[in-house]
Amino acid sequence: DVDPMDFDLINCETRRPKVRLRRYDAKSRILFITIPSRLHEAMHSHIYQKISFQIFGRGLEDRWSTMAATTCYTKPNSGAGDGSGEGDSSGGPSPERDGPNAWPTLVIEAGYSESQQYLRQDMRWWLAASDHDVKIVLLIKWDRRRSEISIERWEEDIPVQRPGATNTRSTGILALVLRQIITITKNPTVPPTFSIVSSALVLPFRLLFLRNPGPGESDFVLSVQELEGYARAVWRSMG
Repeated sequence: DVDPMDFDLINCETRRPKVRLRRYDAKSRILFITIPSRLHEAMHSHIYQKISFQIFGRGLEDRWSTMAATTCYTKPNSGAGDGSGEGDSSGGPSPERDGPNAWPTLVIEAGYSESQQYLRQDMRWWLAASDHDVKIVLLIKWDRRRSEISIERWEEDIPVQRPGATNTRSTGILALVLRQIITITKNPTVPPTFSIVSSALVLPFRLLFLRNPGPGESDFVLSVQELEGYARAVWRSMG
Protein backbone atom coordinates (compact mmCIF):
# COMPACT_ATOMS: atom_id res chain seq x y z
CA ASP A 1 0.00 0.00 0.00
CA VAL A 2 2.00 2.96 -1.35
CA ASP A 3 0.28 6.35 -1.41
CA PRO A 4 1.50 9.08 -3.81
CA MET A 5 3.46 10.93 -1.10
CA ASP A 6 5.27 7.73 -0.07
CA PHE A 7 5.99 7.04 -3.72
CA ASP A 8 7.71 10.42 -4.12
CA LEU A 9 9.96 9.61 -1.16
CA ILE A 10 10.75 6.13 -2.49
CA ASN A 11 11.44 7.57 -5.93
CA CYS A 12 14.14 9.81 -4.44
CA GLU A 13 15.62 7.05 -2.28
CA THR A 14 15.89 4.49 -5.10
CA ARG A 15 18.27 6.51 -7.28
CA ARG A 16 20.89 3.86 -6.71
CA PRO A 17 21.97 0.84 -8.78
CA LYS A 18 20.53 -1.73 -6.32
CA VAL A 19 16.84 -0.95 -6.85
CA ARG A 20 14.93 0.38 -9.85
CA LEU A 21 11.33 1.49 -9.96
CA ARG A 22 9.44 -0.33 -12.70
CA ARG A 23 5.88 0.90 -12.49
CA TYR A 24 3.63 2.71 -10.03
CA ASP A 25 -0.17 2.69 -10.11
CA ALA A 26 -1.54 5.49 -7.94
CA LYS A 27 -5.12 4.15 -7.99
CA SER A 28 -4.23 0.70 -6.63
CA ARG A 29 -1.23 2.14 -4.73
CA ILE A 30 0.91 -0.72 -5.99
CA LEU A 31 4.60 -0.17 -6.68
CA PHE A 32 6.55 -2.62 -8.84
CA ILE A 33 10.33 -2.65 -8.52
CA THR A 34 13.23 -4.37 -10.26
CA ILE A 35 16.39 -5.55 -8.53
CA PRO A 36 18.86 -5.54 -11.44
CA SER A 37 21.15 -8.53 -11.95
CA ARG A 38 23.94 -9.00 -14.48
CA LEU A 39 21.64 -11.20 -16.56
CA HIS A 40 18.77 -8.70 -16.51
CA GLU A 41 21.03 -5.80 -17.46
CA ALA A 42 22.70 -7.79 -20.24
CA MET A 43 19.36 -8.77 -21.76
CA HIS A 44 18.27 -5.21 -22.50
CA SER A 45 21.53 -3.21 -22.60
CA HIS A 46 23.35 -5.30 -25.21
CA ILE A 47 20.51 -5.12 -27.71
CA TYR A 48 20.05 -1.38 -27.10
CA GLN A 49 23.79 -0.90 -27.69
CA LYS A 50 23.55 -2.66 -31.04
CA ILE A 51 20.66 -0.40 -32.06
CA SER A 52 22.59 2.68 -30.90
CA PHE A 53 25.70 1.62 -32.84
CA GLN A 54 23.62 1.55 -36.03
CA ILE A 55 22.09 4.95 -35.30
CA PHE A 56 25.50 6.48 -34.58
CA GLY A 57 27.04 4.70 -37.57
CA ARG A 58 24.65 6.60 -39.82
CA GLY A 59 25.71 9.94 -38.39
CA LEU A 60 22.49 10.40 -36.41
CA GLU A 61 24.05 10.58 -32.95
CA ASP A 62 22.98 14.23 -32.57
CA ARG A 63 19.44 13.31 -33.58
CA TRP A 64 18.96 10.57 -30.98
CA SER A 65 18.62 10.84 -27.21
CA THR A 66 19.15 7.86 -24.91
CA MET A 67 16.66 8.08 -22.06
CA ALA A 68 17.76 4.84 -20.33
CA ALA A 69 15.53 4.26 -17.25
CA THR A 70 14.07 7.78 -17.06
CA THR A 71 10.81 7.96 -15.10
CA CYS A 72 7.82 8.75 -17.33
CA TYR A 73 4.55 9.97 -15.81
CA THR A 74 1.19 9.02 -17.29
CA LYS A 75 -0.15 11.64 -19.68
CA PRO A 76 -3.28 13.34 -18.26
CA ASN A 77 -5.53 12.56 -21.24
CA SER A 78 -4.24 9.07 -21.94
CA GLY A 79 -7.01 7.26 -20.07
CA ALA A 80 -4.40 5.06 -18.37
CA GLY A 81 -4.93 6.50 -14.89
CA ASP A 82 -2.36 8.14 -12.66
CA GLY A 83 1.05 6.51 -12.39
CA SER A 84 4.56 6.28 -13.73
CA GLY A 85 7.04 3.82 -15.18
CA GLU A 86 10.68 3.29 -16.02
CA GLY A 87 11.83 1.22 -18.97
CA ASP A 88 14.97 -0.91 -18.86
CA SER A 89 16.37 0.86 -21.94
CA SER A 90 14.73 3.60 -23.98
CA GLY A 91 15.41 6.40 -26.41
CA GLY A 92 13.85 8.83 -28.82
CA PRO A 93 14.60 11.44 -31.46
CA SER A 94 16.17 14.78 -30.60
CA PRO A 95 14.97 17.51 -30.38
CA GLU A 96 11.46 16.11 -30.91
CA ARG A 97 11.54 14.13 -27.67
CA ASP A 98 13.79 16.35 -25.56
CA GLY A 99 12.56 17.83 -22.30
CA PRO A 100 11.56 16.57 -18.84
CA ASN A 101 8.10 15.34 -19.86
CA ALA A 102 9.06 13.72 -23.16
CA TRP A 103 8.38 10.06 -23.86
CA PRO A 104 10.71 7.75 -25.82
CA THR A 105 9.73 6.22 -29.13
CA LEU A 106 11.54 2.97 -28.27
CA VAL A 107 11.23 1.07 -24.98
CA ILE A 108 12.94 -2.22 -24.15
CA GLU A 109 11.70 -4.34 -21.24
CA ALA A 110 13.51 -7.51 -20.14
CA GLY A 111 12.56 -10.24 -17.70
CA TYR A 112 13.54 -13.70 -16.56
CA SER A 113 11.59 -14.16 -13.32
CA GLU A 114 8.54 -12.34 -14.70
CA SER A 115 6.02 -14.16 -16.86
CA GLN A 116 5.43 -13.25 -20.50
CA GLN A 117 1.98 -12.07 -19.50
CA TYR A 118 3.48 -9.63 -16.98
CA LEU A 119 5.87 -8.23 -19.59
CA ARG A 120 2.94 -7.73 -21.95
CA GLN A 121 1.12 -5.77 -19.27
CA ASP A 122 4.15 -3.49 -19.16
CA MET A 123 3.99 -3.13 -22.93
CA ARG A 124 0.31 -2.16 -22.83
CA TRP A 125 1.03 0.40 -20.13
CA TRP A 126 3.80 2.08 -22.15
CA LEU A 127 1.66 2.43 -25.26
CA ALA A 128 -1.45 3.61 -23.39
CA ALA A 129 0.12 5.83 -20.70
CA SER A 130 2.20 7.70 -23.28
CA ASP A 131 -1.00 8.43 -25.25
CA HIS A 132 0.68 6.51 -28.09
CA ASP A 133 3.90 8.54 -28.05
CA VAL A 134 5.81 5.28 -27.54
CA LYS A 135 5.96 3.63 -30.95
CA ILE A 136 7.92 0.38 -30.43
CA VAL A 137 8.17 -1.85 -27.37
CA LEU A 138 10.64 -4.74 -27.38
CA LEU A 139 9.97 -7.47 -24.82
CA ILE A 140 12.87 -9.79 -24.04
CA LYS A 141 12.16 -12.93 -22.02
CA TRP A 142 14.70 -15.52 -20.87
CA ASP A 143 13.53 -19.10 -20.31
CA ARG A 144 16.05 -20.90 -18.13
CA ARG A 145 14.52 -24.34 -18.60
CA ARG A 146 14.66 -24.13 -22.38
CA SER A 147 17.92 -22.14 -22.58
CA GLU A 148 15.99 -19.73 -24.74
CA ILE A 149 15.57 -16.00 -25.30
CA SER A 150 12.45 -14.66 -26.99
CA ILE A 151 12.18 -11.17 -28.45
CA GLU A 152 8.78 -9.67 -29.24
CA ARG A 153 8.37 -6.45 -31.19
CA TRP A 154 5.11 -4.67 -30.45
CA GLU A 155 3.62 -1.66 -32.20
CA GLU A 156 0.21 -0.07 -32.72
CA ASP A 157 -1.64 0.32 -35.98
CA ILE A 158 -5.08 1.04 -37.38
CA PRO A 159 -6.99 -2.27 -37.48
CA VAL A 160 -7.75 -3.88 -40.81
CA GLN A 161 -11.25 -2.81 -41.82
CA ARG A 162 -13.84 -5.62 -41.93
CA PRO A 163 -16.88 -5.39 -44.21
CA GLY A 164 -19.70 -3.68 -42.32
CA ALA A 165 -17.48 -2.65 -39.40
CA THR A 166 -17.39 0.88 -38.00
CA ASN A 167 -14.73 3.03 -39.61
CA THR A 168 -11.92 3.12 -37.03
CA ARG A 169 -9.71 5.39 -39.10
CA SER A 170 -11.92 8.38 -38.34
CA THR A 171 -12.11 7.57 -34.61
CA GLY A 172 -8.36 7.18 -34.22
CA ILE A 173 -8.60 3.76 -32.55
CA LEU A 174 -5.31 1.87 -32.60
CA ALA A 175 -4.80 -1.85 -32.10
CA LEU A 176 -1.82 -3.69 -30.64
CA VAL A 177 0.19 -5.50 -33.28
CA LEU A 178 2.83 -8.16 -32.62
CA ARG A 179 5.13 -7.50 -35.57
CA GLN A 180 7.85 -10.03 -34.80
CA ILE A 181 8.68 -12.96 -32.55
CA ILE A 182 12.32 -14.06 -32.56
CA THR A 183 13.45 -17.10 -30.59
CA ILE A 184 17.13 -17.67 -29.81
CA THR A 185 18.02 -21.10 -28.39
CA LYS A 186 21.42 -22.10 -27.03
CA ASN A 187 22.57 -25.42 -28.46
CA PRO A 188 24.39 -27.97 -26.24
CA THR A 189 27.70 -27.53 -28.06
CA VAL A 190 31.20 -26.43 -27.11
CA PRO A 191 31.85 -23.68 -27.97
CA PRO A 192 28.20 -22.58 -27.70
CA THR A 193 26.16 -22.09 -30.85
CA PHE A 194 22.67 -20.69 -31.23
CA SER A 195 19.61 -21.47 -33.30
CA ILE A 196 17.45 -18.52 -34.29
CA VAL A 197 13.84 -18.95 -35.34
CA SER A 198 12.50 -16.13 -37.51
CA SER A 199 14.69 -13.57 -39.21
CA ALA A 200 16.53 -10.34 -38.46
CA LEU A 201 15.05 -7.82 -36.02
CA VAL A 202 13.69 -4.82 -37.93
CA LEU A 203 13.02 -1.41 -36.37
CA PRO A 204 11.19 0.98 -38.72
CA PHE A 205 13.02 4.28 -39.19
CA ARG A 206 9.80 6.32 -39.27
CA LEU A 207 8.69 5.02 -35.86
CA LEU A 208 12.01 5.70 -34.17
CA PHE A 209 12.56 9.18 -35.65
CA LEU A 210 8.95 10.25 -36.29
CA ARG A 211 9.61 10.94 -39.97
CA ASN A 212 10.01 9.01 -43.16
CA PRO A 213 13.57 8.01 -44.07
CA GLY A 214 15.36 10.44 -46.35
CA PRO A 215 17.80 9.67 -49.18
CA GLY A 216 20.28 7.02 -48.07
CA GLU A 217 18.27 6.25 -44.93
CA SER A 218 16.41 3.02 -44.21
CA ASP A 219 15.06 0.85 -41.42
CA PHE A 220 17.43 -0.44 -38.75
CA VAL A 221 18.10 -4.16 -39.01
CA LEU A 222 19.86 -6.44 -36.52
CA SER A 223 20.98 -9.40 -38.61
CA VAL A 224 20.90 -13.04 -37.51
CA GLN A 225 24.67 -12.80 -36.96
CA GLU A 226 24.22 -9.74 -34.71
CA LEU A 227 21.50 -11.54 -32.76
CA GLU A 228 23.88 -14.47 -32.25
CA GLY A 229 26.47 -12.04 -30.90
CA TYR A 230 23.83 -10.58 -28.61
CA ALA A 231 22.94 -14.06 -27.32
CA ARG A 232 26.58 -14.87 -26.60
CA ALA A 233 26.90 -11.67 -24.55
CA VAL A 234 23.79 -12.55 -22.55
CA TRP A 235 24.99 -16.07 -21.80
CA ARG A 236 28.43 -14.78 -20.82
CA SER A 237 26.76 -12.61 -18.18
CA MET A 238 25.67 -15.80 -16.42
CA GLY A 239 29.29 -16.89 -15.97
